[in-house]
Amino acid sequence: MSLSSRFVADLYKLPKRKCRIVRTRRIMVPMRDGVELATEHFAPRLAGKHPTILMREPYGLSGFATIGEVYAERGYHVVLQACRGTERSGGVFDPFGHERDDGLDTIEWIKRQPWFDGRLGTSGPSYLGYAQWAICDALPRQSAMAVKVTSAEFRSVVFPGGTLAVGLWLSWLQTIEGLRGNPLRTAQRMFTGGIDRATLRATMKLPLRDADKRVTGSEVPFWRRWMDEAIGNDAFWQPLDHTHRIGVRTPPTSFVSGWYDFMLDQLLRDYAMLVDAGQTPQLTIGPWFHVSPDLQRESVRQTLSWMDEKLLGEPSDVRARPVRLHISGLAEWHEFEAYPPGAPDIQIWHVHPDGVLSQRPVRASPPDTYRYDPRHPTPAVGGAMFAFVGAGPVDQAPLERRDDVLVYTSEPLFNPVTIIGQVRATIYARSSLTNTDLFVRLCDVDENGISINICDGIVRKTSADPAVPDDIWKLNIRLHATAHCFRRDHRLRLVIASGQHPRYARNTGTDEPLGDATQLVAADVEIFHDPQHPSTLHLPVFEIDAASRLQS
Repeated sequence: MSLSSRFVADLYKLPKRKCRIVRTRRIMVPMRDGVELATEHFAPRLAGKHPTILMREPYGLSGFATIGEVYAERGYHVVLQACRGTERSGGVFDPFGHERDDGLDTIEWIKRQPWFDGRLGTSGPSYLGYAQWAICDALPRQSAMAVKVTSAEFRSVVFPGGTLAVGLWLSWLQTIEGLRGNPLRTAQRMFTGGIDRATLRATMKLPLRDADKRVTGSEVPFWRRWMDEAIGNDAFWQPLDHTHRIGVRTPPTSFVSGWYDFMLDQLLRDYAMLVDAGQTPQLTIGPWFHVSPDLQRESVRQTLSWMDEKLLGEPSDVRARPVRLHISGLAEWHEFEAYPPGAPDIQIWHVHPDGVLSQRPVRASPPDTYRYDPRHPTPAVGGAMFAFVGAGPVDQAPLERRDDVLVYTSEPLFNPVTIIGQVRATIYARSSLTNTDLFVRLCDVDENGISINICDGIVRKTSADPAVPDDIWKLNIRLHATAHCFRRDHRLRLVIASGQHPRYARNTGTDEPLGDATQLVAADVEIFHDPQHPSTLHLPVFEIDAASRLQS
């Protein structure tokens, strides 16, 4: 046992280790085109045959080596592999492009090893989860998957609501390139917010095509390729979409995510596809964002319990129901048979003049207005974004006090309101520009007036969209999934704006290509709330049975 694996085991409160391990480094696994991928094998020093867990990742082998040790010490062979073009692996790193073929070749290599007994698990978060979906239809008969904060496709992650998640991809680019060149400095920049600050600075300059040079000092091939080929190009994304592989033949799958993870909706889609195929996957969603330490801990714990049950036949964490959700506001965990836990009652709230949100019908009133100037973009304040510092639920005062933001607030609630699932907003809006974004956010305001973000969504309008009467758009916006209780005496708040920088690339207001745009034009936006144009918020409300609550 290394000091690091012991530290992780104690910190995560893992089951007692079963054995010592043997770690074999510098294995080079050949791919079909002759490229060799750097691989490590962690073998349990334990009599008999044992299942294997495969993790394929682009972040450097040292970053996941401790997790490999932890799994091996509990009775698993672990194969840890650096994706093509990362660490010491040959070839060029092309995100998402080689994970299908390289994953299949790695499975064939594992099958030829004398220690492989036919049982194979796959595990890992984020990119590691995507690498699992790329091969999910080719795993051996006795297999299991543990996927976390991930998606089987990435187009919808890259372009949420038609925008560009530039903060995600520029910060991720810095992480990948930094771990390749100077992992210690990169780790320091992650934990101190240096990467986030560099992303903010780089995205304040145009064109976006050159943002790679601004954060790394040189051109990054895959960033340039995305700028040239990925924007608005179905043919680029189609072969990288593995959702069609999900179905009745998918191995038993455990999902872990957080209510503030930027890929939560995609993970829930993948979960629903398995449910529709007749499977009973396990789902856990906590009060976490993408890089939350508590999410990492839960992911490791559930990987072990899931693999123990599905590969070893040794249930170690029996759950009464397969779905476990944390409900914020209540700060409680509840278990259900499925997600969502039934059909909700839809509660409709109306936007009114003077910043009011109410269930009363609207009356005739002029629209509210604000000006969005991309030269001084509305900032991202918390939320389901990829950031090492500042993601998740935070005080919204810095956002709500701005002149380019509209805020609508209810009276204090007489009864608590619990929502689970997708909040939807129907907003009637008009802009002086055909190129405009509309961002909406639901917040919980406590008795002291502190406003905390719960969920949000965005949509981008462009000159390519069809004309509408009076140029008034009816925008149906789906906010990301959530589970939250607005307590008695708390208030609901709806925030409307036209940006979240640098979470989403600024809408420049022009028809210039996104990567090459250099001009910025301000938009004057109107939000309507009259009987012909009733802007509304739709809440999926549930009555929570106390029997579903887990005892702490």
